[in-house]
Amino acid sequence: MRLLATTALLTVIGTLVAGAEEFRHIGDFIIKSRLKVTAGQVLPVAIKPLRLSAYTDGISVRISTSSDSESASDYTIYRSDGIGRQKSAGGALEVVPGVQATSEQSGIFRQLRLTQDSLTITTFPGVSDQIVVTHAQLAPPPKAVSVQSKPEPTADR
Repeated sequence: MRLLATTALLTVIGTLVAGAEEFRHIGDFIIKSRLKVTAGQVLPVAIKPLRLSAYTDGISVRISTSSDSESASDYTIYRSDGIGRQKSAGGALEVVPGVQATSEQSGIFRQLRLTQDSLTITTFPGVSDQIVVTHAQLAPPPKAVSVQSKPEPTADR
């Protein structure tokens, strides 16, 4: 009996660990704006729209500009109970489904805020007084391509 329970537990743990290694696509986002905050001033930064893809394994969020995972940035999820947001100044605070995650590489700290319809990355360089806020909106789904059906050839009799 004890052996059966131990085997069942190890099977469940193995399944969870194996499942945690697989990232699934959760959405594509288009960068719409970038702001630089320094010495109390907010300066817009010109940026071309850029498509970002988001993936998760339930523990981390991976953000990439391509399908190559080597060029992706990984963020560790620290909060997944929703995101508080205010649509207008003085408006009501609402909580929407989403996650918050962090990344620290080479002295640069990044905070990710991800909801169903937006992605915000706030970058805090370690040796600078500038903060960069990048905001992206959910990308529209790819347009459906209609496939013309070819008429079946008729058999000559």
